[in-house]
This record gives sequence, structure tokens and C-alpha cells, in this order.
Amino acid sequence: MKKYDYLIVGAGLFGSVFAHEAKRMGKSCLVVDKRIHRGGNIYCEDIGGIHVHKYGAHIFHTDNKEVWDYVNALVPFNRYTNSPIAYYKGELYNLPFNMNTFYRLWGVKTPAEARAKINEQRNEYAGIAEPANLEEQALKLCGRDIYERLIKGYTEKQWGRAATELPPFIIKRIPFRFVFDNNYFNDAYQGIPIGGYNKLIDKLLEGIEVRLNTNYFEHRDELDGMAENILFTGCIDEFYDYQCGHLEYRSLRFEQKCLDEEDFQGNAVVNYTECEVPYTRIIEHKHFEFGRQSTTVITYEYPDDYALGKEPYYPINDARNSAMFAQYQKLAMKEENVLFGGRLAGYTYADMDDTVAAALALSKKVLG
Repeated sequence: MKKYDYLIVGAGLFGSVFAHEAKRMGKSCLVVDKRIHRGGNIYCEDIGGIHVHKYGAHIFHTDNKEVWDYVNALVPFNRYTNSPIAYYKGELYNLPFNMNTFYRLWGVKTPAEARAKINEQRNEYAGIAEPANLEEQALKLCGRDIYERLIKGYTEKQWGRAATELPPFIIKRIPFRFVFDNNYFNDAYQGIPIGGYNKLIDKLLEGIEVRLNTNYFEHRDELDGMAENILFTGCIDEFYDYQCGHLEYRSLRFEQKCLDEEDFQGNAVVNYTECEVPYTRIIEHKHFEFGRQSTTVITYEYPDDYALGKEPYYPINDARNSAMFAQYQKLAMKEENVLFGGRLAGYTYADMDDTVAAALALSKKVLG
């Protein structure tokens, strides 16, 4: 008889929610993770009382009340509202594109004036019937000023390619808000766990056996033999030993600094949208929780090419990779006692609320 009902590979958000639900239903679980900490990419490191988002900024936002109630029943959340700033050649602009942005760009003061200016610039590219690349798509959607100052450089850095070499589908639409509101998200619920995301993960994994610094693939036969079922949340191509090929990603590199000053930039997130600046944004972590420490911690975020050994962040969902992933999905569907979940197994970029919702849906399906 096997020792566990479920072996869960990955102690990130998806695996932790599923483990929590499995335990609640009386199932025994073993969670393993190759990292030395729980929480996957939402892990926070405590530096002088500041909860540093080690793998990039994570803001929980959702319009799903069931998901919001679920996480708040575990830990309380604060009222943080994401209002990033864009920095371009010494000038600051509000994001998302709203009346504050348009006033800064053109001096317009009413929604009617802003709409007229945007339409004027868009009409210059009305002759582009079918955009051939991201640049043409963006120019057709928003005109030259917004594209060149706030989209072009950031996007080219993010994807490591010129905008003229990127497919147009990457920018399907550009949201304009004709109100003086800097809230980045339209969702009804938004915040950060009080005390950081580790509090949420610890609560989810309370009473569950977790083995860290344990690479599943180095102990695969032993671990598989310990459980009746497996939930795998890692890279699906690695699970199948890349037999259909390597799925492509973009990665990130972080440079962290501890500063002996109270406030570096006055905002949690500042995006750098010009090509000449190599990083895409600076994160000042204390502002996620309204910190009053006399020191601060900042992180420079650099886009990076992906290679084995680096963290896969953004899937490159072009036709080639989508076809390859479809092959892996066919293999996964043949499994009898293996479940797949999470952003890596699903080859998708998923917000945290969607991750929680998907884990809850899977747990309801298989656990009852």
C-alpha cells in the first residue's frame, strides 16, 4: 500500500491550493519542490522587515468573489492598489493610459479632447489594413506618441526582438481610460497579504508534509512509488523528457539593492519604457505594504533569454510552440494517475486569481 494519496510536485500557488483542498477532504499529501523555499514565484524574502518579492512584483487582483473570499479566509489582505509609473527620457507618465497620461502627453483636459487627439494620431495609420507586425498593430491602435514613448522600448526589451519582428497578436487591443484614475486593474478586489505571500502559502500547507531542495526528476522512481496519484506543476516538456521538443520562454534576471534611505522612488513599480535603459522596471518592495522602515530594498528587473537552468517566465505562444504544446497535451490526456496544473504545466501566463480558481476547479473535479 502506498503511503500518500497524492504526490504534489511543486510548492507554488497551484500545488499549495490543491494540497490544502486534498487535506481538507481527508487525503494524505507529500509536496516536493526543488527550491529551498515554499511558494514558487510568489515567495518573499524578509530583509529588515521588508517583504521582498524575489521573483518579480505580484499583486493579487480579481473580480472573482469566490476566489477573493477563499484567500481572505486564510490570511487578511491589505488595500494595496497597483498604480505603476512609466519613466521615459526623464519624464513620468501614469499607467494604465488614462486622463493623467493624456494630460501629460498633450495637455488635454477633457475626455473629448483626449479622444480627438488619439483618433487624430490613429488616423495617420488608417491605411494599414492588416498589420504585419506589432509595430504596425500598435500604431494603428494608439498612434505614434503613445507607441514610441510607452510601448515600443518596453516591449522590445521584454521580448528581445524589434517590434517589427514581433507578431501583431501580442497587442490585440490597447485599453484607454478616459478618467483620472491610476488604478491599473479594473477588478473589484485587489491587495497584498498582510505580512507577505509566505503567510498565505504557509497557511495553505499547514499540516502537510513538504520536502524542499528535492528535485523530482532526480528521485522520480522513488517518489512515484510513494503515492497513488501525482499532481505535476512543473514544465510539461520536462515531464516528458522533451520528446516533442523544448517549449520556448522568455526569462527574467533580477538585481537587488538594499539602500540606506527611506524612499527611493515613491512607488512600488516604475516601468522604464525607453530602449536605452536595459531594465524594464524598478520595484521598491516596501510600498506593497506601506512600509515605514528607515531603509528600503529595490529590484532592477531585466528581461533575459531563456535557457535550461533559468526560470521560465513568459511562454512564447506562437504557432510553433502552440503546436508543440498540443502534442504534450495529447500525451497528458493518456495518463491515468497523473494530473497537470499551473502555469508551467499549462504553458500559459496566469494571474494568481486564475491559478487559485483553476486549482480549486481541479480539486473539486477529482476530490468531489
